[in-house]
Amino acid sequence: MTLQEQINADVIVAMKAKEEISLRALRSLKSALLLAASEPGANGVVTDDAALKIFQKLAKQRKESLDIYVQNNREDLAQVERDELAVIEKYLPKQLSEIEIKNILQELVTNAGATTSADFGKVMPLAMKALAGKADGKIISSVLKEILS
Repeated sequence: MTLQEQINADVIVAMKAKEEISLRALRSLKSALLLAASEPGANGVVTDDAALKIFQKLAKQRKESLDIYVQNNREDLAQVERDELAVIEKYLPKQLSEIEIKNILQELVTNAGATTSADFGKVMPLAMKALAGKADGKIISSVLKEILS
């Protein structure tokens, strides 16, 4: 079952169970998938890889909104974002811990022959490719800076 089919099935389950929070988050996922499927060249189909990228983008948007709401003491809106983020994260691959990221980056730095912070630009693209979908870019960047300093 593709992610697109899974989302469609889960929307129906959430409707029947009257789970308003899950339904709202699932509908936003379904909407994003429908938009991607209607783009030129998509032929009405979204691959699982493309769907994961879409889900990561939506999760990132929720996290950014959550941070803003917390800074502005809007707990009511922050809770909505937390709830939707929890639903979206069910469809994302497990994120690596900072220790696991550090181990992978250490190996990449060694293989690339990087030794100083000037080599950051050489290693970062390799790191983003190796850790795509498994870690947030901000965390990758900070850990890599720490290793190269």
